[in-house]
Amino acid sequence: MYILLGSLFLALPWSDRVSVSWLDHLFTAASAVSTTGLVTVDPGTTYTWFGQWIVLILFQLGGLGYMTTSSFVVLAAKNSWSDERRSILASAFSLPRGIGLTHLVRNIVVFSLISEMLGTLFLYPVFRAEGVEHPLWSAFFHSVSAFCTAGFSLFPSSLEPFRDQMLINMVLTVLSYAGGIGFIVFTDLWSKIKNHDRRITFTSKVIVFVTLITSLGGVIGIFFLEPSIQGLPMKEKFLVALFQAMSASTTVGFNSVPMTSLSLPVIMILYFLMFFGASPAGTGGGLKSTTLTALLGEAWSHLRGYETVCMFGRRIPDSRVRAASMSATTYGMILGMGIFLTAVAMPRADFEWLVFECISAIGTVGMSMGLTGELNAPAKVIMIGLMYIGRLGVITFGLLFVTPTFNETAKNTDLAV
Repeated sequence: MYILLGSLFLALPWSDRVSVSWLDHLFTAASAVSTTGLVTVDPGTTYTWFGQWIVLILFQLGGLGYMTTSSFVVLAAKNSWSDERRSILASAFSLPRGIGLTHLVRNIVVFSLISEMLGTLFLYPVFRAEGVEHPLWSAFFHSVSAFCTAGFSLFPSSLEPFRDQMLINMVLTVLSYAGGIGFIVFTDLWSKIKNHDRRITFTSKVIVFVTLITSLGGVIGIFFLEPSIQGLPMKEKFLVALFQAMSASTTVGFNSVPMTSLSLPVIMILYFLMFFGASPAGTGGGLKSTTLTALLGEAWSHLRGYETVCMFGRRIPDSRVRAASMSATTYGMILGMGIFLTAVAMPRADFEWLVFECISAIGTVGMSMGLTGELNAPAKVIMIGLMYIGRLGVITFGLLFVTPTFNETAKNTDLAV
């Protein structure tokens, strides 16, 4: 409903500057609600200030989550929730033990607003100094877009004009990691600060560790393997490598260099980072870092002959491992079908570009090799479907067609998948 209503608002006469088809409005709305950032039209030049506001509201709702937003409103009005709402929220967030649901929802909204306002304050003077038109609006739009890992930009070439601007790169990087790492970690850390004797949950440790390792690996790979940046000054080369690795791993989808210039090894690095994506209970997409951990733990334990799955000295319950395996299998199957259908719709497209586009769509990343603007109508519909499924979650989507036969509660550890 958010996508449909958003497309109708974007189709209003005072929302756009040029004539745009309703399918393109629908594509933009789906991309915004799913916090993907893939666009078939340039938001900065296509939409008026009102239309840009609609896009911002859509990816703000998508970033926070419609259940989180509505639950915060209900909580503020009634100071309580129904049992059904509590059950849905607990399932949606995959909460580990030790994290209170009411506390988490309040923290999500407060933390989001504070982060976005601070990002705006830091970006405004830099955009103004760089001569950006309407610097305050641009600062606010890009701050919210970064924190929600939406990847929408008012600049036709994303952040390419600012690839050597240290402050812009760092502010957007911090905002994107803040959203992509997930609210569980920050709620956990805040509780630890207030209660010094409280232990950090296993889920938070896993999220931080996996995010650090994957991001570091991406930075090193891009820094040394990408030929198009080897001639840049060392600082600029590092900023590009950091920004693109961050953009893929948090699924924010900004780019500071032309994606079409990237070499095949770097494209494959981005495939991996986009596929697994960010962390649970955050604004990012992808298969999730905790799912990667559970899968690696399963492989490692079985290779060593263990009957139980262990990771970092902790036992991962069978129900969590099954959930990770089911999620990865379903995710891969839907992605494969999306790639095949897109290839049928666009048989002349370069295969690596087509794969990149589909991974970006289902992972709600938003980085593009330039194929999005060339999509025909059937391919646009397929991409809308992938973005929708990616935001909804492959398990949630799969449950539309089957009835679960088991409901096992994990009691052995607090890892959220």
